[in-house]
Amino acid sequence: MNLGLKRKTALITASSKGIGKAVAEAFASEGCNVAICSRTKIDLIEVSEEMREKYDVVPLWCICDLNKSSDIQTTFEAVIKEYGSVDILVNNCGGPVPGYFLELDENDWNHAYEQVLMSVVRFSKLVIPQMVKNKWGRIINITSISVKQPVDNLMLSNSLRAGVTGFAKSLSNEVAKHNITVNNVAPGLTLTNRLYELAVIEAKEKSKSHEEILVEMAKRVPINRLGRPEEIASVALFLASKQASFVTGNTIQVDGGFTKGLF
Repeated sequence: MNLGLKRKTALITASSKGIGKAVAEAFASEGCNVAICSRTKIDLIEVSEEMREKYDVVPLWCICDLNKSSDIQTTFEAVIKEYGSVDILVNNCGGPVPGYFLELDENDWNHAYEQVLMSVVRFSKLVIPQMVKNKWGRIINITSISVKQPVDNLMLSNSLRAGVTGFAKSLSNEVAKHNITVNNVAPGLTLTNRLYELAVIEAKEKSKSHEEILVEMAKRVPINRLGRPEEIASVALFLASKQASFVTGNTIQVDGGFTKGLF
């Protein structure tokens, strides 16, 4: 299937590992110009080399701490200098620290606010003017099933990712007339470093091994397994495609049936 993405420029944030990396590889496989960023230089170099070998694509990579507006600005400027525009923005970030409400202090809230919500706001504000000029654009936010069904011990993620959902829905209405779509992908229990960390925490609470917890997590999913990063990436790829041009303002959960709600 021709997704209409060849030579489009895709910027994927927090893309040296996990879901972000899988998304970057998916766009590379479709012949996109790909820009990746994260805080860790060595990880970016490794991913760049892997993508060159697999897809004959050498991504532009930038060191970027999503909590720093200056890093976001520098990353955007580097992509514009290299490719001229950003056609597709995939806002991804690591999860904020886990914890229950009374365990979290104001610094935790401020850090999560910058990381989860403001990184999306800042990158979106930078890319939209050019998308308006080009009369084409895609903004895709990687959130979590917590926006549909809050997860215990993830107060910050539950709160701030819901904020991203509200922002995206509002923004989608504002920019639709410019042929720009804005959507969210909400992953369920997916095999990433983040899930492993949460399994370790739960294992300590229940005096079990993290391997046992991962097995239990898989049993909570109706499809009876954990998700794979590339399965999340495939949905992001579709939302960027010409085939998804009438899809905007939506949150699509990719969770093996885990979410129990109707909406």
